[in-house]
Amino acid sequence: MSQTRRKFIRNAALSAAGAWAGVNSLPAQSYRRIIGANDRVRLGVAGFSDRFRNAHLPSYLQYGRQLNFEITAVSDLWNLRREEGVGYLRQQLGHPVSGFRNNEEMYAAGIVDAVFVSTPDFQHALHTKEAVEAGLDVYCEKPFAETMEDARLALQAVRGSRSIVQIGSQRRSGRNYIAAAEFIHSGKFGPINMVELNWNVNQPGRWRRPGLVAKCFERDLDWQRFLLNRPYEPFDARKYLEYRLFWPYSSGQPGQWMSHQIDTVHWYSGLTHPRSVTANGGVYNWRDGRTNWDTTTAVFDYGPEDDPASGFQVVFSSRMGNGDEVTTEIYYSQGGELNLNTNKVTPTGGLTEQFAREMNMQPNLLPEMDLVDKMAKVDVRANAGGDEYTASHIRNWMECIRSRQQPNAPVEAGFYHSVANIMVNAAVHTGGKATYDPLKQEVMVNGKAFRY
Repeated sequence: MSQTRRKFIRNAALSAAGAWAGVNSLPAQSYRRIIGANDRVRLGVAGFSDRFRNAHLPSYLQYGRQLNFEITAVSDLWNLRREEGVGYLRQQLGHPVSGFRNNEEMYAAGIVDAVFVSTPDFQHALHTKEAVEAGLDVYCEKPFAETMEDARLALQAVRGSRSIVQIGSQRRSGRNYIAAAEFIHSGKFGPINMVELNWNVNQPGRWRRPGLVAKCFERDLDWQRFLLNRPYEPFDARKYLEYRLFWPYSSGQPGQWMSHQIDTVHWYSGLTHPRSVTANGGVYNWRDGRTNWDTTTAVFDYGPEDDPASGFQVVFSSRMGNGDEVTTEIYYSQGGELNLNTNKVTPTGGLTEQFAREMNMQPNLLPEMDLVDKMAKVDVRANAGGDEYTASHIRNWMECIRSRQQPNAPVEAGFYHSVANIMVNAAVHTGGKATYDPLKQEVMVNGKAFRY
């Protein structure tokens, strides 16, 4: 690793540590209360979504009673989902759960200490801001933000609070991902020189809700509150329920899928954002009125800003017309590869003795090894809802609520995966090369800040 690159990573780490130290030195009145070791922590659910039902709730059921947590409330803008949520939670938990028309009403009732934010993608950052300003701890689903304005507002709010915020980048709590991070950070892997990421499905109904759309009417929900700071437009049930298909309510593939994978790039490399991003793609498979692409390829350049000659490339690709949803995440160095599908380090593609000898160099071949015990089952499926990763991640958040330590995926992780995500958004919507200005905290294209 070059001295310039070492200095860059060291400075980034010191900057993050300084930010956290600043948060931890805030006066006691800046947060509502410290939860004691024996206090019951009351949880709210902001948005009774499929993600909450299929992933958060099963994970909570594994550890909630053991750690003395209790779900007490659910809020949802749509009366159908709200009533469904109250009934389902009462059935699953065996105790009453209060329902609220919106988050503001739920927080004003004073019956929650922490909240799962599982609302639509574009709402995550602002709902996190709202929750920490109410004195709550937050588990916030990814993507953290789809615009830099939202990302900045939420980051500032979290750093100005004592709230424990865990971003739903659950790879950071997965044993194989942790083992990979340790191996790369040990220096044994060598400098990363390429990363391949993909996420492919063949599911015509993915992100579609035709049955629910037919039941959804403006009179039964708060459309204006749903829009938050997005430009006003007339009620559209598809955009309310199938928001992942429509910009600016979601970026679709980048926000939903790439945000997971690009977060590991930041974690493993020590870099916080790409130097540049270009993208290409379109709606090639499902011409159903969606505006977000169903096929995307984005190319990232990563490396220290002051050393353009060093760095590596990342390629993310996603298609929705062919695939089995087993993702690809492969890290390459001159000595071989680290493959998070097989959870192996191998010398595949490394510098062999034959080709090293030609240039009077030493061969460079990584040892073949497993990242985790072969007997330990690790689910590598892309969307394994109640999987080990999510359960471990939610447990980590719960434990940090009690210890007041930083969780595995703090707000900075969400902020910087959002920077990468928004850079892809900018490249997609302008056709240009997106860069990032860290001083202004703006994504730029052709010298101008990107705006939706």
